[in-house]
Amino acid sequence: MECSWKTVLLLVCASLGVQYTAIRSLRGSIAEPCGGADRCQLRRPKEYRWRSLCDGRPPSEGSFSSLSSSRKHILLFATTRSGSSFTGQLFNQHPSIFYVFEPLYHVQQVFTNSSSRLRRGLDPRALLGAYRDLLLNMYTCDLHFLENYIRPEPQDHLTGSFFRRASSSALCSPPVCLESGGAPGEPDEAWCPRRCRTLNLTLASQACLARGHVAIKTVRIPEVQDLRTLSEDPRLHLRIVHLVRDPRGILASRMGAFGDQFRAWKIWNATGRQPRYVDLTQITRTCQDLADSAQTGLRQPPWLRGKYLLVRYEDLALHPEEKAEEIYRFVGLEMDQKVRAWILQNTRRSASPTEGNYKYSTTRDSRATAESWRLRLAYDIVGVVQTLCNRTLSLLGYKPVHSLADLRNLSYSLVEPRSFLPLL
Repeated sequence: MECSWKTVLLLVCASLGVQYTAIRSLRGSIAEPCGGADRCQLRRPKEYRWRSLCDGRPPSEGSFSSLSSSRKHILLFATTRSGSSFTGQLFNQHPSIFYVFEPLYHVQQVFTNSSSRLRRGLDPRALLGAYRDLLLNMYTCDLHFLENYIRPEPQDHLTGSFFRRASSSALCSPPVCLESGGAPGEPDEAWCPRRCRTLNLTLASQACLARGHVAIKTVRIPEVQDLRTLSEDPRLHLRIVHLVRDPRGILASRMGAFGDQFRAWKIWNATGRQPRYVDLTQITRTCQDLADSAQTGLRQPPWLRGKYLLVRYEDLALHPEEKAEEIYRFVGLEMDQKVRAWILQNTRRSASPTEGNYKYSTTRDSRATAESWRLRLAYDIVGVVQTLCNRTLSLLGYKPVHSLADLRNLSYSLVEPRSFLPLL
């Protein structure tokens, strides 16, 4: 089939069952024409997207040639309930950074909502390939590329279905949202959708270019090894901030946020009896991914040298300004005063259940919450996680506990002093 990698991606999105596995075809593919597109029998998308994907002439505002070599591309690489929403705000508050919260959500939805036959026959590499393609386009401010995944499909580049739009200051501020000029405080989940209404992806792309740098947060890529193609791409100035957290804290947070999914764990925690149907595979897989990624990143292979920084959430929670400075030095930017002000304002009190969407709030008494899971998890659950995640705990510098007294004694920290500074 004589189609470019982007045409193959569209085939997948059109649910034709074609598996996108051209993982390493990103280099040089932007300018590749889609000479054989007519023979692919594709459902032709809107004219703009067809041009931007297939004729080798992407819109000028989103082209690689228009981007400065000083432009920073930052990826906050994390796992669910590891403090990534909080950490993402360190980038979101910077006036020169265009921050996007979890755009890969839309890709995952398209793949998981397709027919069961397609899901069964789809190579997992297809999903990872689609993730990388979207990241590449987001980093070059081609937000129109998202139209292939947003449901319902945007009309005239307008959508009301952009996932967690309110988590991005740039998407809730002029010129993207003209109605937000008089709104008090920062954009939030309540007033941003109400005031800003539909999102104009063309204005968003222009705002992305005007901001100068792009930061993206994701919890949907399993291992840092999956980012090698993007890390090696000479068109990107990629910096990967790998946020990790004590797996015992991750589990406690997931149990609180996703009650239905972790019902068996909650029963176990409340009764002290382990249900036979409790699923241990998710936390096992999380720990394996954490350890594998950290081992790769700290080893600093040539494709990752100087591009990877490991940050423990506990260190950030205890020393937010100091760790934020370290992160900004790593990505090569000055930490703006607005970031400092946000840290001071949002790390000294906890969100209240009366606040909308408080489970996902980024306001917290960070010192108090760093190890607060120790007061909520039953000791036998902690013991099982320690057994399953022994390698991860040791690698990342988290101490095991051997008694209920040690678990509940918050004056005894389970976080070993460690430095994870990258080799430059």
